[in-house]
Amino acid sequence: MAQHRDYYEVLGVSKTATAAEIKAAYRKLAMKYHPDRNPDNKEAEEKFKEAAQAYEILSDEKKRAQYDQYGPEAANYMGGGHGHGPAGMNMDDIFDAFGDIFGDIFGQTRTKSRKKTSGPEPRRGHDLSKEIQISLKDSYLGTSYEMSYYHFVPCTTCAGKGMEPGTSAKKCTECDGNGQIQFRQGFFMYAQPCPKCSGTGYIIPSPCKTCNGQSRTQVYDKFSINIPAGIYDGAELRISGKGDAGVYGGPAGDLFLKVLVLADKKFKRVDDDLVCSVMLTYPQLVLGSQIDIENIDGTKEAIKIPKACPVGERILIPGKGFTKLRGVGKGNLVVITQCHIPKKLSSKAKELLNEYSQEIGTSPDSEQGTIAGFFKKFLG
Repeated sequence: MAQHRDYYEVLGVSKTATAAEIKAAYRKLAMKYHPDRNPDNKEAEEKFKEAAQAYEILSDEKKRAQYDQYGPEAANYMGGGHGHGPAGMNMDDIFDAFGDIFGDIFGQTRTKSRKKTSGPEPRRGHDLSKEIQISLKDSYLGTSYEMSYYHFVPCTTCAGKGMEPGTSAKKCTECDGNGQIQFRQGFFMYAQPCPKCSGTGYIIPSPCKTCNGQSRTQVYDKFSINIPAGIYDGAELRISGKGDAGVYGGPAGDLFLKVLVLADKKFKRVDDDLVCSVMLTYPQLVLGSQIDIENIDGTKEAIKIPKACPVGERILIPGKGFTKLRGVGKGNLVVITQCHIPKKLSSKAKELLNEYSQEIGTSPDSEQGTIAGFFKKFLG
């Protein structure tokens, strides 16, 4: 019966070494004595096998416990090195068992076996994104938008299966449904997509003639969507199931709509407030007045201009702004006062303004609250 060196000694670790320390020690030895780095070196090959034999036992908790209890000779009864000692170990078994170790060392990914398939697997369709433009009024009121675009839908001829009715897909016999053909070069395994099935693992003997076996077709679609009142510029709406249809019966993707709100000549949005300006005459600002203004939706709103109202005063009408998408209620309608300065005046108007200017003076008087010099540019 073959004699074994102490496996802890082979790997150069203590008997209290952790699993991570054992793996690191084996990686180091495997890198040092790997046959590709030591061609035609029998001694290196033996050390490489010996390290693999030691790692096989010590990396397995159950085998390691038995080894610690019964000693090196116990390896002969636990399958250590497949019971043949280093000289009789099979290199293929070593690489198959510890392929992840060698993949880590040489920067390769271990080839994983793929799930065998005898037919196409359903896959989700792609999400789509579009931009739409609406007016500020539509964002205030909400609106219905007619959407039109190209996207994929399930093929009606084959019901999204990609095959002629009454036929079915077959497992590829070349790769046995794996989609890959494996090759060995030296001690390394690598795989390539199966040339017969193009890596799918199946063959469709009779593809649907309408969709050419793709299970879906592209159409120009139209539908209406409801844009909620209060929608803001840059908001994104998600419409479930309106993206591209899935492949071979998979679920459809979603349609994402980015809403762009166009600027308005009279109104603008600030947070949830609707803001506009109102032009007033100087007497209206000084004496105060009550006026009607037209909101963006065409409704009339009565507002009161207080006496001695300054230019730029913000007059709030609660609850007449935008519907709050995040929260309850609405914002405010904010009316900002402006003063209308006429460009042309009649002789009579100039005469009266001149008299008024002389009456209130031509220099500021904070105590009297006058606005001297307001009409100086009209005097000639």
